[in-house]
Amino acid sequence: MPASNRTAPRAALRVAVLADSDTRWKWGALTARRLVPEPDSLHLTGYLLRGRATPTARQLGEVGVRADRLTEVTCAGFLSELSAPGRQSYDVVVLALVGGAVQAVLHGARALWPQPGARPVFVTGYVGVVYERLADGLLLRHGADLVLANSRHDAGRFRSVYEGVGAAAGAVVETALPFLDGKPYEPVGATAHRVVFAVQPSVPDTRADRAYLLGRAAEHARLHPEREVLVKLRSRPGEHTTHLEELPYQRLAEQLPGGLPSNCRLVYGNMGEVLDSTDLLVTVSSTAALESLHRGIPTAVLTDLGVRESLGNHHFLGSGCLASWTQLDAGLLPKGDPDWLAAQGVGTGSGTGVGTGAAIGAATGVGTPAAATPAANAAGQDPYAAARARLAELLARARLPAVAPYYTQDTAPGYLPGILARHHLGPDGSPSPGAVRTGAGESRLRRRLRAHLREAARGAYRHGVQRVAPVIRRLGEL
Repeated sequence: MPASNRTAPRAALRVAVLADSDTRWKWGALTARRLVPEPDSLHLTGYLLRGRATPTARQLGEVGVRADRLTEVTCAGFLSELSAPGRQSYDVVVLALVGGAVQAVLHGARALWPQPGARPVFVTGYVGVVYERLADGLLLRHGADLVLANSRHDAGRFRSVYEGVGAAAGAVVETALPFLDGKPYEPVGATAHRVVFAVQPSVPDTRADRAYLLGRAAEHARLHPEREVLVKLRSRPGEHTTHLEELPYQRLAEQLPGGLPSNCRLVYGNMGEVLDSTDLLVTVSSTAALESLHRGIPTAVLTDLGVRESLGNHHFLGSGCLASWTQLDAGLLPKGDPDWLAAQGVGTGSGTGVGTGAAIGAATGVGTPAAATPAANAAGQDPYAAARARLAELLARARLPAVAPYYTQDTAPGYLPGILARHHLGPDGSPSPGAVRTGAGESRLRRRLRAHLREAARGAYRHGVQRVAPVIRRLGEL
């Protein structure tokens, strides 16, 4: 069992965030700052899980969340970091990962601390709207000490899933999305001057549907030359986010008949900063809709392709925001339903006046930014108060029980071993032989060569997803 000095007095809580994409890094780091809002009380260390969606330096810079240290690791390597002899232990570990990776780390933690003892508090949750694979994703997160729900609605669903399989549901805590922030919307006149179409990497997923939506955005710009229409992109070609993007809008724009009009352009950037000057947010089902609604910005969730579970826009039933491009062309500016917003933990123009990018700063800069002031929910309350209270209670204990996920070799003997093996862990959660590279005795040249080869492999994978796979799919349709 690894040694721990958790009971020794500390000037600041040591928090580790393990994330597997740019969006999840943003969620994890901001969650850590919501849980420990005083800047002098937090020492934040970031870890990026090595994989297909490992963010680039540009993506991290755009996210605008910094850590005292940021390191790329494997799952086995991260577990080795947690148990390294002589290293100061972490008080809290935030797992900002896909469900299978969360489960792997939790089983790894159980192998490290099989008996009650001084170990980190494990926290996990979801980066946005939960509209698919609810039971699967939740059960893969079971075993964490805190499972954060982004709204009252989600908290009820999460507890029902856990109770439905006979698992403990006490870890579920209602919070809110940590990036619901920014200045309240102040309209200038009765019309929208800047329209932002927030696109998504994988919704919709066909070329025809994505080209249709881009075409409608361009047509809206032509119909309203007094408006500026921005197509807000998630990543540049060759980069990956939480979801795979086989058909980037950048390439579809190059093939758009007539091209984009002069008042319609593609943009990148921090979503919080983009929303600062937005008069109408349009999307299919992006979490950006919740950020927009929280500020009181008119928000449209598109129905052009239907209201379907596969699109995720069914989550917004009852929101008052469902609309089509045709209705927007005619001048509609949808407003959110107050009751629906309250159930989702979303305020109406109750931001703090500090954008995420401005409040948090550069991606990997050294130092600690100013405190992230918790944004109030629709009821005017601090949505993280309950989570902070629960965390404080757990940290006050000298010993915590062993991590106890629902999935074990008894409950899921045909499912769990495969999840652990994908992360190079054995059936008991211990790293497989050779899974942890210490780097001892390895030259700097060899480490650099390994890093370049890894990046080249990622590039080849991304090229295959965005260039080769669509061609093969079209050939298969002939």
